[in-house]
Amino acid sequence: MAWNTERTRQLLLDAAVREFADHGPEAARLDRVAAAAGVNKERIYQYFGNKEQLFAAVLTWALKQLAEAVPLDDALAGDLPEYAGRVYDYHREHPQFIRLLHWEGLHRAAGPIAAGEQRGAHYASKLAALAAAQKAGALNADFAPSELLHAVIALAGWWYATPQLVHMIMGQDGADNARDTLVRLVAKIIA
Repeated sequence: MAWNTERTRQLLLDAAVREFADHGPEAARLDRVAAAAGVNKERIYQYFGNKEQLFAAVLTWALKQLAEAVPLDDALAGDLPEYAGRVYDYHREHPQFIRLLHWEGLHRAAGPIAAGEQRGAHYASKLAALAAAQKAGALNADFAPSELLHAVIALAGWWYATPQLVHMIMGQDGADNARDTLVRLVAKIIA
């Protein structure tokens, strides 16, 4: 039977997402990734290189998944509150992405950003969509596209980054209505 390289690679990525989200890049263990994937540990080195390179691949893959699930196209760039709501929904279904970003910030803030060029290109396309929406008059220009994008990312993700604060500050009703609150906040920002 032929070896299915893409399937093996995906099994490793899926297992690595869970491992890095649960333990961070410092405490993550490649033997646990391999065991969870049901793959020989040597395949990690063959497909990804070392643990740092695997973490970069995980972050790049996770960002790509978000971008494919919630693209910031011309239509959503003009409806930024709806885009924020969809990003919130994505994080509700995939909370590991926020955890990966936080681990990266905690352990890699001073060093080079994993796959920074590729990830930066992803954000550049979102900024271009926001700039085009501003130019077309579909989005106000009170804030630079970079300010808007960062605010939306922060607002949409923070609910999942610190869920304990949501409950302490807003109670259960606030947690239950978080998406609506987020959409209203973004609408006020761009009003």
